[in-house]
Amino acid sequence: QVQLVESGGGLVQAGGSLRLSCAASGRTFSSYAMGWFRQAPGKEREFVAGIRWISGPTYYADSVKGRFTISRANAKNTVFLQMNSLKPEDTAVYYCAAAPGRVAPPSELDEYDYWGQGTQVTVSS
Repeated sequence: QVQLVESGGGLVQAGGSLRLSCAASGRTFSSYAMGWFRQAPGKEREFVAGIRWISGPTYYADSVKGRFTISRANAKNTVFLQMNSLKPEDTAVYYCAAAPGRVAPPSELDEYDYWGQGTQVTVSS
C-alpha cells in the first residue's frame, strides 16, 4: 500500500523560507511522477510543482517559479519542496501526490493516484 507523508509545514513571516518533505513508501517509485499541490481556504486545489522520480526536468506553476524548488532524494524515497521568499498568498495546505507511469508530472489532480494527508503552511504579513 502506497503511503505519502508530508512534513515541514509551519508558520513563517513573509520573505521567509520553509522546506517541505514527502516520504514515500509501499512500492518502487522509479516509474512515478511526483507533484506538490496546495489548497487555500475557499479555493480549489492547485498544482505547485512536479518532478519525475528518476530523471527529467522539473515543472512549476507560474506563481511559484523562481521561489520554489522541487527535488528528490531517491535513496530515501523522499521528495522536497524548498520554498523561499514566501508570500501571504502562499498560505495553504500543501499536499504531496504520486502519479504512476507518467513521463512528465501532470498538473491535473485526477492524474494522481495517491495523496498525502497535507501539511499546513501559513505565511504572515
